[in-house]
Amino acid sequence: MKKQFICATREYCDFSHRVPAPYLRRAFDLDFVPVRAEALVCGLGFYRLWVNGQEVTKGYFAPYISNPDDRMYYDVYDLAPYLHRGENVLGVLLGNGFQNDFGGAVWDFDRAPWRSAPKLALEFYAHGDGKSLSFSADGQFLTHPSPILFDEYRLGEIYDARWETAGWNLPRFDAADWSPALPADAPKGVLCECRAEPIRCYETLAPVSVTPCDGGYLYDFGKNTAGTCRLHLTGATEGQTVVVKFCERLKDGKFDQSNLYNQPVEKYPFYYTDFARMEYRARGGDETYEPSFAWFGYRYAFVLGVRPEQATADLLSFPVLSSDLRRVGHFSCSDGTVNRIFDLIVNSDRSNFYYFPTDCPHREKNGWTGDASLSAPQMSLLFDTTESYLAWLGNIVAAQRADGALPGIVPTSGWGFAWGNGPAWDSVLVNLPYTVWRLRGDTRAIALTADAMLRYFAYLRTRRSADGTVAIGLGDWVPVGKKSHRYDTPLALTDSIMVMDMTKKAAAMLAAIGRGADAATAAALGDEMLASVRASLLDRNTATLANGTQTAQAMGPYYGVFAPEERQEAFARLMARIKENGGNFDCGFLGLHALFHVLSDFGESETAYRMIAQKEFPSYRNLLERGETAMVESFQPEGGRECGSHNHHFLGDVVRWFFRDLAGLEIVDCRHVRVRPSFVRELDSAKASYDLPSGTVTVAWHRAGNKIALTVTHPAEVLCEIDHSRADCTVTEEVTR
Repeated sequence: MKKQFICATREYCDFSHRVPAPYLRRAFDLDFVPVRAEALVCGLGFYRLWVNGQEVTKGYFAPYISNPDDRMYYDVYDLAPYLHRGENVLGVLLGNGFQNDFGGAVWDFDRAPWRSAPKLALEFYAHGDGKSLSFSADGQFLTHPSPILFDEYRLGEIYDARWETAGWNLPRFDAADWSPALPADAPKGVLCECRAEPIRCYETLAPVSVTPCDGGYLYDFGKNTAGTCRLHLTGATEGQTVVVKFCERLKDGKFDQSNLYNQPVEKYPFYYTDFARMEYRARGGDETYEPSFAWFGYRYAFVLGVRPEQATADLLSFPVLSSDLRRVGHFSCSDGTVNRIFDLIVNSDRSNFYYFPTDCPHREKNGWTGDASLSAPQMSLLFDTTESYLAWLGNIVAAQRADGALPGIVPTSGWGFAWGNGPAWDSVLVNLPYTVWRLRGDTRAIALTADAMLRYFAYLRTRRSADGTVAIGLGDWVPVGKKSHRYDTPLALTDSIMVMDMTKKAAAMLAAIGRGADAATAAALGDEMLASVRASLLDRNTATLANGTQTAQAMGPYYGVFAPEERQEAFARLMARIKENGGNFDCGFLGLHALFHVLSDFGESETAYRMIAQKEFPSYRNLLERGETAMVESFQPEGGRECGSHNHHFLGDVVRWFFRDLAGLEIVDCRHVRVRPSFVRELDSAKASYDLPSGTVTVAWHRAGNKIALTVTHPAEVLCEIDHSRADCTVTEEVTR
C-alpha cells in the first residue's frame, strides 16, 4: 500500500479548539459488476467505513493503536458484495485516536512529533467483465464536518445530531457544498496489514438499577468492565443536551471519578472537567447514539439533562468490548467463590485487551509492558493471543532504542525510558514470544524479536553494578497495603532474577530457531547473573535472599536461585515470613507471580488456597466480599489507602495456579502436558481444559467420600504425564484421535 494520505483540514482538535471529526466520501461509477473488489484502508487515528450506506468496518477503533512514525496499519476489505453497476460511494469517518492524543499529555502524547489532524490512506481496486477500476486517496475525495464535534479516546465524545447529514454516504447525494480533501504528510513508519483480532462487542449489559441523585440519574450496570455506552433517547426536544459521565466505583453512595485522577489539577485540569464523558445534543424525536471513537471503563453512569419520564432502564445500555480473541481455556470447581474469582480475572483480562493488553480501561489505556509481561501466561491460558501479541511485539521492537533500551509503555512518543521500565517490565520482549511458542508451538514471534533480545542483553551488560547485579527499573510493584513503589525487596534482587529468567527463556527460543551461538550468548549472561546474585545477595548459612521478604524467598526457588540442598531451608524461611505476617501474603506483583506456585511445589497447597479464599484481608475472596467485579490494581485494606484502579489484570496470575494446582493441568508445551492435582481438602471437584493446536486436553477430578476419580482426556499427539501421588485416586485416561 502506498503512503499517500489526505485530510479534511490541517487544524487539529484540542481542549480549547474543537475541530469536528471529518466525513470523507468518494463517488465512482462502475460499468461492470465486479467479481473482485478490494479496499485497503489506513485511517489515522481511527476510522469507520461505509459502502453505499452499509457499514463494513471490521470492528471498533480500526485500524489499530500505534506510533505511526514506527508502524501504522491498514485493513483489507472485500467490497464486491456491496457494489453494483452505476454510481457507488465509499464513505469514511475519521477520529483522532492516537494520531491526535491530546488527552494523553501525562505521557507526552500531546507533544508527539506525528501529531496532526486525522488522515486517510486508501487504495481501491475492482475488476469484472474484462474491465477494471482503481484509485487512491486524493483530491477527488470530498470532505465535510461530521456531527462529532470532539473526540478523544480517553476523554470521550461530543455529538450534535443537528449536524447530521442524511445520505452523505449514499449515491446520488448532492455534495456541492463539500470540499476537496487536502494532501497530508505521511508518517515516517512502515505500513503493515493489521492481523491483530478486531475489537468487537461480546455482550450488552442492561442497568440493574436507576437511582435519582444530585440532579441526575445514577445507572448501575452491575459489573465493572469496558466498552462504550448506547443512548436510547425518546421524546427528545431539539437541542436537548444529555451528558453521561462514567466511573467504576461509588464514594459514600455517590458517583465518583476521583480515583481516575492521578495528576495535579493545576497541570492537567481536563482530567477534572472533561474526563470519561459523552455529550449528546438532540435533533428532536426518538434517537439512538453510541460514541464512535472513545471507550470507557466503568460500572456506573451518571446522566444529566434528561426528564424523569426519559430516565428509564432503557435509556442506556452498555456494549462490552474487547479484542475478539478466541477462548481456549476454561476452569471451574466446586467452590463458587473460587469460580467468581476466576470470572473476575477473566473480566479484567477482557476489559484490558484492546489490540494489546492495557493497564486499565479508564484512566490510562496504555500498553504498560510489565503488566502485559506478567499476565501473559494466564491471559494466554484463557485466550489465543498469538496474532495480537505478534502485532504488538512488532511495535515493541520498533520502539527499542539503538542502545537496546526499552520503554515502559508501547506505543510511546519517547516517554518511558527514564522511568517506568527495567527488567521486570522489559521482560515483555521475552515472555510474550515464549508464551506463544510454548502454548501454540508458533516460532514467528521468536524470529521477530530475536535480534531485539540480543540488543537488550548487550544493553544490560552496560548497566550492571560493580557486584554484577542489575538495579535499573521498577521492582516488586504494589506491595500489599503500601504505596506502589514502597516495596521492601531490593531492586537488585528482583531485577537480576528477572534477567536470569529472560536469558534462560531466550536461550531456549534461540536454540529452537537454529541460532545456537546466540542462545549460548544469552545463557552466558544468565549464568553470570545467577553467580552475582548468589555471591552478593544470598546468605548461604540461612538460605536467605537479600532481606528475606516473602517475595525474595518465593522468587528464589521459583526462578532457580537456590541450589538443591538449599531449597528446603529457603522454603522454611518463606513459611516463617508468612507466619510472621499472620499467615497472609504481603508481596507485590512479582512476588505473587511466584508465591502460590512455590507453596504448592513444597506441599503447601492448602496454605495457598487459604490465602486466596479466606474472607479476611488480604485475599482474593476479600475483593468479592467488598463488591469488586474486576481485579484491582493493588491490595489495600478497606478504609485505608485507595487501591488505585478497580480494573487491572496484572495480579491475575492466580488463574494459572487454578489450572496447574487446583485442577492439575500444566501445559509444558504444545505437545506435552503434566497432570498433578493438589486435591485440596476444601474442594470436591475441579476441572480445566485447554485447546491445544492438536486438540483439547481436559483434566477433571471428583471426590465422593474418601474416593477420588481423576479423568484425563488428551489428543494422541500430546505426551501426557499423570502424577496422582498427592492423593489415592482412580485414573481414567482417554486419548482422542
